[in-house]
Amino acid sequence: MLSWILSLTKLQKRRIMLVLDVVLVPLALVFAFVAINIDGSIMGNLRSFMLLLPYMMGVAVCISIWIGISDIQVSAYEAAAVGLTAVHAAALSAASIVFSDIAALDLPLGLHMVFGAAFFCLAVGSRAVLLQIVLMVYRHSSKRTRVLIYGAGTTGSQLVSALRGHQTIQPVAFVDDNKGLQGLRVHRLPVFPSLNIADVVEENQIDRVLLAVPSLSRPKQAQIARRLEKMGLEVQTLPSFSQLIGEDALVNKLTPVSAKNFLGRAEVEHTLGEAGNCYEGRVVLISGAGGSIGSELCRQVLDCRPAKLILFELSELGLYSIDMELRAMIEHENLDIEVVPVLGSVTDSRQVRKLLTEHGVRVVLHAAAYKHVPLVEANPLTGLVNNVFGTQTLAEQSAQCGVERFMLISSDKAVRPTNVMGASKRLAELVIQDMAKRQGNKDGTVFSMVRFGNVLGSSGSVVPLFQEQVARGGPLTVTDKGVERYFMTVQEAVQLVLQACAISRGQEVFVLDMGEPVSILSLARQVIESAGYEVRDAENPNGDIEIEITGLRPGEKMSEELTLSGELMGTVYPKIFMTHENGLSEIEIAAAMRSLREAFVASDEEMARGVVLKWVEGFQPDVARVDVL
Repeated sequence: MLSWILSLTKLQKRRIMLVLDVVLVPLALVFAFVAINIDGSIMGNLRSFMLLLPYMMGVAVCISIWIGISDIQVSAYEAAAVGLTAVHAAALSAASIVFSDIAALDLPLGLHMVFGAAFFCLAVGSRAVLLQIVLMVYRHSSKRTRVLIYGAGTTGSQLVSALRGHQTIQPVAFVDDNKGLQGLRVHRLPVFPSLNIADVVEENQIDRVLLAVPSLSRPKQAQIARRLEKMGLEVQTLPSFSQLIGEDALVNKLTPVSAKNFLGRAEVEHTLGEAGNCYEGRVVLISGAGGSIGSELCRQVLDCRPAKLILFELSELGLYSIDMELRAMIEHENLDIEVVPVLGSVTDSRQVRKLLTEHGVRVVLHAAAYKHVPLVEANPLTGLVNNVFGTQTLAEQSAQCGVERFMLISSDKAVRPTNVMGASKRLAELVIQDMAKRQGNKDGTVFSMVRFGNVLGSSGSVVPLFQEQVARGGPLTVTDKGVERYFMTVQEAVQLVLQACAISRGQEVFVLDMGEPVSILSLARQVIESAGYEVRDAENPNGDIEIEITGLRPGEKMSEELTLSGELMGTVYPKIFMTHENGLSEIEIAAAMRSLREAFVASDEEMARGVVLKWVEGFQPDVARVDVL
């Protein structure tokens, strides 16, 4: 039976409804003649009207097609369709009067009115019966999804009306937090307290829960959804009507707020100016080109019109993404710039040497590094090899291949580090300082490095993490109330890096002016409020999202520093400073690298930490706790 119903085409369904309306015409006439007491026998009066019956049936078909009654499916037969049926019945009553006058049949007006009323009742009733028959067939022929509706308000009530005619979904009950509705029946369904939802689900064999509470904030809906999902239920959320038609102001809720809104200061916005000449017409290599800093370096260097841009990246996905983006930019702006994507590691000296020689690289911007503190802390040997030996390999090969400028992208975590990642960046700085000294008296590569803090919006940055936690309904995790960090946007950081590289003369340690440090706790509050929610705490227990203090983890500092000496000197750019710091001698660097290599060959993490402790000034591995920010 079900397969036959499903196989019916739209035309076949229309024909069935037309046949139904045609059959109802004589039935309504019989009822009218029985109900109205007129002269003569009922059968005699009916026989006199039989000559008009074919015309009445024809009119019934024409009117049904004209006003579209036959096209309305029984599952969609609601108030509007009932109104059209009333029009249909009235038209048939009028046709009955006209045909009776033409045939000179002396029939009372009341008979025609009763005929129309009878047809209307039969048409509506027959469709209701058909709907129940179809639903019964579906119930017995297929598995129905039993649905619990969370929210018995207007949205929930409308949802039940819509689902009543659904083929495979059966609304079973409501749950609601409103005590005034609990214990009542809404649309013939019982309303239970939300506290008893586990019992309701078990007793009624619920398969799915529909959240029909659009007035609740998204975090609260997310919290409810997570609680229900832990019970093994499928959970779906309905938007409000105002959201569906676009009347709600949802821009901040649908699109993450730009990271620069959390700087607490004006973003640096000016062009590279003369610094762009350092890259124009040259072959530029960017290591770590697929990362947050590396990809932005690629975009801004491309604006300087280099002759060739080499993208050196270990991650296939990262390399593919930035390569496709740059090629689209070149095609759109009709630029004559060659982009060379290279999949490889900066620790591979043979690949690096071949790459620098074949393409005649003149500028190297070294952004490749493992920078996620917890991961490097858990994998110290891998982090040290990539960050230290990778920097050494790329720097040495650059010097041998005649590269003009080499810029190391460093981190504020390299200053008196408390974690392996910061220590690895400091060792990389010491390698570059040593290379700069050795090249200082020659007409060779200009080695320099630039140090700055956290970059908003980058991979692993705290703002995207907070925004993701907001989307999940919280809580936002902050390690300590007193933790502070320096912040820049990736665009301004890269712009200043390129300017620093252009003015370098060798051996400089550049430091970027990042303004005042920002409280991470205050930043968390800003992210919550910018998304349109309220912080839930002791002062505001009815807020939307709470901030959880998790405690400092291994390797994390309360605040970061940008220099070892604390002395800064200005440059031609007001946001770029220089500092002089003592490095290691050539012999000391060689000893440190040899010891570190021995630790790597022996796969001895403690030995590697001992090397770092010996050669990195201020390294205090036991002091702090991990900077996940």
